[in-house]
Amino acid sequence: MSFVRTWAPSGPYDLCRSLGVLQRGPYDPACRTGSGVVWRASRTPRGPVTVRLLQRRADVEARAWGPGASWVLERLPALLGAEDRPEEFVAHHRLTREAHRRHPGLRLVRTGLVLESLIPAVLEQKVTANEAYRAWGRLLRRFGEPAPGPAEGRPQGLHVMPEPRGWALIPSWEWHRAGVDAKRSAAVVRAARVAPRLEEAAAMELPQALRRLQAVPGIGPWTAAETLQRAGGHPDALTLGDLHLPRQVGYALTGRRDTDDAGMLELLAPYAGQRHRAARLILAAGPAMPRRAPRMEPRDIALL
Repeated sequence: MSFVRTWAPSGPYDLCRSLGVLQRGPYDPACRTGSGVVWRASRTPRGPVTVRLLQRRADVEARAWGPGASWVLERLPALLGAEDRPEEFVAHHRLTREAHRRHPGLRLVRTGLVLESLIPAVLEQKVTANEAYRAWGRLLRRFGEPAPGPAEGRPQGLHVMPEPRGWALIPSWEWHRAGVDAKRSAAVVRAARVAPRLEEAAAMELPQALRRLQAVPGIGPWTAAETLQRAGGHPDALTLGDLHLPRQVGYALTGRRDTDDAGMLELLAPYAGQRHRAARLILAAGPAMPRRAPRMEPRDIALL
């Protein structure tokens, strides 16, 4: 049995662009986006759920299956970005002004599920995106469970991630086979063991939420911000400690290639309270910085 709810945005809305940040690579077992449709498989406090989100002319239709269907549909507006306030954004550069104008349907979403965003963020620490995507996909297919609902008409291979105890019980050799080193796997296990405390961060103000997540060893400012951008929809959760973001922001706003975190914070100071939104708009519309060095070489620790 499926349950249905609709939500009508008050203005322009782009479903796939808004929820695209929830997909971890093109073959994410838990999220697929494209052509005005988003499929998500989640583990909610009430159990697993599969939800199909379909953008129509005047609204978004959500159809959900599984024990967690009521939990997701109750929070549908927040998930889609109804609590976001893009109209509060004030552009201080021509680039951000133009990006804000060109992407009026972009909303910052709020899943309300911390572990769901935290674990893939931990897997992305200090490795290439493709390495992290492969690890996330392998672990979900190996230790998660098939998403509820009928298989017909939906992407193949949708899986719900393991419950917290399941993450904590993954053997060390399985982490190794997934290409996850001991430091990252230990951080995931520590987070899983205090999952109820971490889940509370979704409803906290940003400074308190950041402190709550970073109290777990192995979770630093980068991981905490990446998590709260998705779980809490915080417009000021700027990612710090990223290899590329400061240079991309600096290049887009000044033409310089050597901007670090301190320089990025200085450039985005006028956007206090909206720095994550500003950075996301810059990435959406800013000029790409030409590469001068080869890409970071992936390393498959499963072969070591």
